[in-house]
Amino acid sequence: MVDTQPIKILAVDDEKAIQRFLRTILESEGFAVQIVDSAAAAQVEAALFKPDLLLLDLGLPDMDGIDLLRLLREWLTVPIIVLSVREREDDKVLALDAGADDYLTKPFGIAELLARIRVALRRRVQAVEPVFTTGELAVDIATRNVTSSGAEVTLTPTEYELLRLLVLHAGKVVTHNMILSQVWGEAGSSQQQVLRVTISNLRYKIEPNPARPRYLITEPGVGYKLRLVD
Repeated sequence: MVDTQPIKILAVDDEKAIQRFLRTILESEGFAVQIVDSAAAAQVEAALFKPDLLLLDLGLPDMDGIDLLRLLREWLTVPIIVLSVREREDDKVLALDAGADDYLTKPFGIAELLARIRVALRRRVQAVEPVFTTGELAVDIATRNVTSSGAEVTLTPTEYELLRLLVLHAGKVVTHNMILSQVWGEAGSSQQQVLRVTISNLRYKIEPNPARPRYLITEPGVGYKLRLVD
C-alpha cells in the first residue's frame, strides 16, 4: 500500500484567533497541524512532531521570534515561513538572514498563505533533484551546465556562482548581504553595484524577456529570488 501520510505543519503563534484561523484553513487543505504558543514549546514540538514546514510568528511571549529562528536553524532544515505584523524592510531582512525561507506580513489572505506554503514545499522537493528546473530554465549543479529554452547558456564564473546560490535557495528571497558574502567573500560589502550589473547580465542571458523577468525577481530593499515556475 502506498504511504499517504499528510504533510505536517507546525505553527508557532500565541494569538488564539490566528491559531483557530490557521488550524481551520490548513486542516481543510489536508495538512496535519500542530500549534504551539511559545518558543519553548516550539523547540520541543519541532523535535517530536517532525514537521515538514514551520509557520513562525515573531512576537512570542518568552523569546523574540528572530532568536528562536536562529536556534531552530542550528538543526532544523525544513522550510520556515515567518508570519508577522512587523512590516519594515529591516525586519524582513533580519528574519531572512536568520534563516527564514519566506516572510508574510499580517494580515494576509488565505490564498496567499497557501501559495507561499506550496512554493516552500516545492523548493524542498527541488533541492533533492539532480537537475534544477523552473519553467524553461535548467541548471545541472554537478556539471555546471545551464540551459534556457533548450539552448546552452554561457556564464562567467561569477554569474554562475550567483545563479547557483539562487538555485540552492529557489523560491526564497536571498538577501543582498547573503549574496555579497557568499559570492564575493570578504570584498562583498563594496560590490553592491557589481551585484546589480551581474543580475542584469544574468537576466539578459536566461530570461525570455529581460525587461520583464520571469525567473530572477527583485525584492526591493531586501534581495533577489529565483521564482519557481511550472
